[in-house]
Amino acid sequence: MTDVMTARPAVAPPSDDRERPTPWYKQRIAIGREIKSVELMNFSRQGASFLRAGVPILDALGIVAEENGSKKMTEVLHDLQRRIRGGSSFGDALAAHPRAFPRYYIAVVRASELTGRLDDALDQLATYLERDIAARRQVKSALTYPSFVFAMAIVAVFIMAIWVLPKFKGFYKGLGAHLPLPTRMLLGFTDFIGNWWFLLVGLAAGLGIAAYAVLGGDHGKERRDNLVLKVPGIGPLVQLIVIERFCRVLAALVDAGVSLPEAVRVSADSTNHRLYQTKLAAAREGMMRGEGLAAPITATGLFPPAARQMMRVGESTGSLDAQLQAAATFYERELNYRLKRLTDMFEPIVVLTVGGAVGFVAIAQISAMYSIYHQVKI
Repeated sequence: MTDVMTARPAVAPPSDDRERPTPWYKQRIAIGREIKSVELMNFSRQGASFLRAGVPILDALGIVAEENGSKKMTEVLHDLQRRIRGGSSFGDALAAHPRAFPRYYIAVVRASELTGRLDDALDQLATYLERDIAARRQVKSALTYPSFVFAMAIVAVFIMAIWVLPKFKGFYKGLGAHLPLPTRMLLGFTDFIGNWWFLLVGLAAGLGIAAYAVLGGDHGKERRDNLVLKVPGIGPLVQLIVIERFCRVLAALVDAGVSLPEAVRVSADSTNHRLYQTKLAAAREGMMRGEGLAAPITATGLFPPAARQMMRVGESTGSLDAQLQAAATFYERELNYRLKRLTDMFEPIVVLTVGGAVGFVAIAQISAMYSIYHQVKI
């Protein structure tokens, strides 16, 4: 099927030893991956089609590179060709670009090369990436509207407080009228913002720096991940996202023939959640002692009963990959349902908050007008 799918010695899994974290003030900020998920999905789908048609992997990479519109993707594909010509396997060539290809992607490709199922593996990876992209877009779409409304409301309130309302203050002062409490509260707020804005900006910057020092970068990831799980409403959503991704990636790795301990390690890394990575590393040690999958997973205390039951059934019946896929699909639907319910609750809160702020400003202005009118009339 391909000129690189000859049997090769098994590659030793990377060591679990982690380097000492770099201090937060010395860390380099990494922005995204070198290849977008959509580009990786298209590459996987096209590669699977070419390999099924009998096109050698080198020729397939060349064709995809010519038709690809991304300069970075083209550079990566040409480097893959160069490495394969130099004697590397396809999986080893992918591993030379860790910021372009996720670890689970490389693990699936390496396992499929040994089993002769590279085309099926690429097709499966494309399907997973397609689902992952759809889920991310749904989350962003659900949060875009309420976030935009809330941000615009804050901007509108500050514009009124800084530029609009101070003009009314001079008008009221010229009349020498006694203002009602809502109007005095509103004008006091505008005075505070106008006189102490630099202090507020400095306080916000200081809080941001302190938050990054404690929670930012790699050094604060564990604290940040643990904190997010405890946030009401958000924590359960994050847990569903992590479990869905773990089950989906683990199913792909098991189906590709990756050994269970190695598959769990790679799947845990794909969650990008430090608490799950730590607990699953301990579960992996139990698997290597022969305890299977379900018992060590249960011991972590991070998975709900439905997921544990599906894993136990799959382990007992020899259909672990199918049960993991079923679990991933179940939690994907549960995530969509809870996300919709959360956004349905969030939108009225935003509307009430914006309406309350605008209403208070309107009441303060109207009550001031009425108060001045009655004082002048008297």
